[in-house]
Amino acid sequence: MISSLRGLVGRVSLQDAEIVVGGVGMRVQCAPGTLAGLREGAEARVATSLVVREDSLTLFGFADEEERDVFETLQTVSGVGPRLALAMTAVLSPDQLRRAVADEDLTALQRVPGIGKKGAQRIVLEIGDRLGPAGEAFDVPGATTAEPEKPDAHVGEVVAALTTLGWSDTQATGAVDAVLAAEDAPADGDVPGLLRAALTHLGGGRRG
Repeated sequence: MISSLRGLVGRVSLQDAEIVVGGVGMRVQCAPGTLAGLREGAEARVATSLVVREDSLTLFGFADEEERDVFETLQTVSGVGPRLALAMTAVLSPDQLRRAVADEDLTALQRVPGIGKKGAQRIVLEIGDRLGPAGEAFDVPGATTAEPEKPDAHVGEVVAALTTLGWSDTQATGAVDAVLAAEDAPADGDVPGLLRAALTHLGGGRRG
């Protein structure tokens, strides 16, 4: 089991990153929040989870072990695979997920694309208290630490990343357009910032 990687970041895209460990480039699929913290040429450490399928080996990367453990626990729910679990960690922080499950907040869970009311009910029922207790602080959707700057031009890339996470092209395009039209739109070239802002607009913003 590969539980973590430490090495130089060789490449970062909107869906994954390459981390070079001992001369070997490891492709790691990550949520936008994790990718936003990686810089090409810099050293980085990510907690990882290896998903083994009959025809593939896929490595998923996370900012820390807590997020990785939540990702793995989510996959114990029937109907929740790694892609949907990754989308959940992209939209809701570990503590937001714990709070939503503890409070049976189906609306919060349904902010994740691909999760309807029945899916949210199944998650609450099957996970129970296995995510652990929620902390005192509960990040408010829409909060962000990004500096207000000017819009960027990489709309197509961000729309593609959002559709990969499960939103429709119409939803993704609408969110990006709304962010770019705002006075505090991310700076030109700040693709991670635009992606985070679009996630916030879609109702699942995370502090970070």
